[in-house]
Amino acid sequence: MATGPDIVRFIEAGLQAGGLRGKVIANNLANLNTPGFRRGEVRFEEMLSRAMTSGRAADAGEVAPEVYCPGSTPINDQGSDVNLDLEIGLMVKNGGTSRVLLRTLSKLYRQMELAASDRV
Repeated sequence: MATGPDIVRFIEAGLQAGGLRGKVIANNLANLNTPGFRRGEVRFEEMLSRAMTSGRAADAGEVAPEVYCPGSTPINDQGSDVNLDLEIGLMVKNGGTSRVLLRTLSKLYRQMELAASDRV
């Protein structure tokens, strides 16, 4: 069972992955019309899920986001595989995920604050 500090570390890892994902999406969009460019993605959630269901104590430090190039999307007329609609959708999803993580972290800190104030 994850403890409060463990949960905070996993949320922080998720926020860091979201930051990296935002940079990768921005790079993809910047290269929309660059011939030969292949889009990048960030792998994190699958790695986090595996770490948390492995049956052993999961360590947030072991779950780091990884940038990779899927290379499986079709090439567009400009010669890259960047799809504007897909990237915009991923950007919106990434922003929403970051907001949820930030709200969760805020509520967790608020609960800790309330628990500490009850002990005084």
